[in-house]
Amino acid sequence: MAGIYIHIPFCKQACHYCDFHFSTSLKNKQPFLKALKKEIEFRKDFLRNNDPIQTIYFGGGTPSLLNVSELMDIFDVLFHHFEVNPKAEITLEANPDDLTQEKTKALRSTPVNRLSIGVQSFYDEDLQLMNRVHSGKEALNIIHFAQDSGFDNLSIDLIYGIPSLTHQKWESNLRTTFDLDVKHISAYCLTVEPKTALARFVAAGKIKNVSEQHSSEQFEIMLKEMEVNHFQQYEISNFCKEQFYSKHNSNYWLKENYLGLGPSAHSYNGTARQWNISNNAVYIQAIERMEKNKEEKQLFEREVLTTQQRYNEYILTSLRTMWGSDLGYIGKQFGENFLKHCLKEAEPYFKSEQVIEKDNKLVLTNTGKLFADKIASDLFIV
Repeated sequence: MAGIYIHIPFCKQACHYCDFHFSTSLKNKQPFLKALKKEIEFRKDFLRNNDPIQTIYFGGGTPSLLNVSELMDIFDVLFHHFEVNPKAEITLEANPDDLTQEKTKALRSTPVNRLSIGVQSFYDEDLQLMNRVHSGKEALNIIHFAQDSGFDNLSIDLIYGIPSLTHQKWESNLRTTFDLDVKHISAYCLTVEPKTALARFVAAGKIKNVSEQHSSEQFEIMLKEMEVNHFQQYEISNFCKEQFYSKHNSNYWLKENYLGLGPSAHSYNGTARQWNISNNAVYIQAIERMEKNKEEKQLFEREVLTTQQRYNEYILTSLRTMWGSDLGYIGKQFGENFLKHCLKEAEPYFKSEQVIEKDNKLVLTNTGKLFADKIASDLFIV
């Protein structure tokens, strides 16, 4: 199930917690779009099996800063160089402040058939703490506009563990989301990433640090409420109504091939991964050089993965999902020694009931989900 990810590296303003690659200056927007379309052409043979593209995902940054005409120009080039399944899942990440009733209607006339809306919280004090542009009321209105425009495949992003977010407010955010009848929810724990504004404010005492206990309690509240409201947890941070899981993101977790386009975008072809330069100006210049002399210098770095690296990455991603880590796959793809190591290191987690074996797969229990990264790292071969 090959997919394409497109990174749009622009934002109106910087969220305090964000460590993704973006720029708040739009001066290079048009040169970037020109370069992006050229990269699509240059990368047309990366997905070697030439199977139809099943998913396209516009991430960022803030892809909803693009107007419909700019999006359609990108689609024209994509569809010219790649065979795209007519039923492909095509997602656009969007901030509520970028969407209007008119724009959601216009987006419905494009190939985009899924919106991922960055709500984060319906409480203005939480949004202000994170330096989000929109208000809670604005988010509610935009979700209704999108549904009225015909988008029935909507995802909402929420954040828990915010210092200003009480358990009562978190439960209210969840209830509000359930009442909206959206089909997919991505819920992330607020993390203080190095070199972000949030990290500086915490260090200076301007914002209270994130509490692990507080976050764990809100994670447990979320699991309970999701189950009661018939949302399936198919990955640690992702929940959906039946059959509405994100096909694109599942590509990453299930180790399918994908092509990343744009500054900082990552690609994977089964044996190697590569990542584009995280600098808009250098990216544009590198594409210009490729156009002149086919030289790829400075556009991306590439790493051919060892068997050990592929095993570790498989454990890290698959264990986070409801599908679990397939023991048969491990033995076949990586060898019996890797399988023996995996089962040996998993033994303490069987005893603590944080991991179970189900249908020849290792699956996290709800208790284990609180320690997913630690459990995965203990199963690694280092």
